[in-house]
Amino acid sequence: MKTKYEEIDELIHQVLSKEEAEFYDKLEEDQTIYHMITGLFTGAFKWPAIFSAIITLVFLIVGVYSVIQFFDSTETKELLMWFGGFVFSCFVVVMNKILHWTQVSVNTLQREIKRLELQIAAMAKSLNNND
Repeated sequence: MKTKYEEIDELIHQVLSKEEAEFYDKLEEDQTIYHMITGLFTGAFKWPAIFSAIITLVFLIVGVYSVIQFFDSTETKELLMWFGGFVFSCFVVVMNKILHWTQVSVNTLQREIKRLELQIAAMAKSLNNND
């Protein structure tokens, strides 16, 4: 039993040319999380994403070092200083992760919009052919 989506896809394939249908099929493939994340490091957001990943790695190392120093400290002032360093490092890492996940969302939305544009173009083409 076919769903509405499968019927719509068949109608769209009938209207599209061979190259357009292949392109549409590529858009239909769901990306894995690996492809979504590596997609961050391409396009216009490439260099900010690389810089942000490096900053994340640096602050992750600083956070681990702060935790180690925190447990080795004996004075209250040092404990507070290392705890503050750990909290700040965690804050930077989390903010960078939020930035990256937001960009993954933007890339996914752009992909869906392109898919809709292609479907609208196909429908417009079929309407023009019917007239």
